[in-house]
Amino acid sequence: MSGDAKEKEVVITVNPHGSLRVEGAVKVQTKDGVVLFEGTELWLCRCGESSNKPFCDGTHKNCGFSHDPASEPPKS
Repeated sequence: MSGDAKEKEVVITVNPHGSLRVEGAVKVQTKDGVVLFEGTELWLCRCGESSNKPFCDGTHKNCGFSHDPASEPPKS
């Protein structure tokens, strides 16, 4: 991955009734340091039913998962 400043910014989009889309220079690894993914775009499971956790495999479309993200951040 290059050192480009724009690439360093990670953006996570909460998809309505679906996955988390992660864009930017990102690495996913186990607690033991085994790299599961390294790249600039991936989708993470939110429904808990993926057969490829932590990654989304589209199962949310058939398991009844429903969540519409809030339009404003929670108040602290």
